[in-house]
Amino acid sequence: MDTELGEVQKIFANIIWESEPVSSGELVRICEEKLSWKKSTTYTVLRKLCEKGLFQNQDGIVTSLISKEDFFAAKSEKFVEETFHGSLPSFIAAFISHKKLTSEEAKEIQSMIDTFKEG
Repeated sequence: MDTELGEVQKIFANIIWESEPVSSGELVRICEEKLSWKKSTTYTVLRKLCEKGLFQNQDGIVTSLISKEDFFAAKSEKFVEETFHGSLPSFIAAFISHKKLTSEEAKEIQSMIDTFKEG
């Protein structure tokens, strides 16, 4: 699955995730209303996102192959892998080095660590 999306593709993907399952005709109508797109533009962008493995258009019904949450989790994992050689501690250190954590944020992060810790 390709996690690289342009800004327009992100907007379009969100429309699908919010509307699915949606008929391709209804999707064209939504995109005309929200984005001022022509039918051909909607189908072109849909085809590209289907090729990336995010959505499918079967018998005129558009659905996702991956949830929005799973897509952004995969995108985050790829970012950490490429930028920090897969080191989650390095990512966290870089993220919080320019921002003070509130007490609530620190508690929430610690709770997440406790929940997902091996052992």
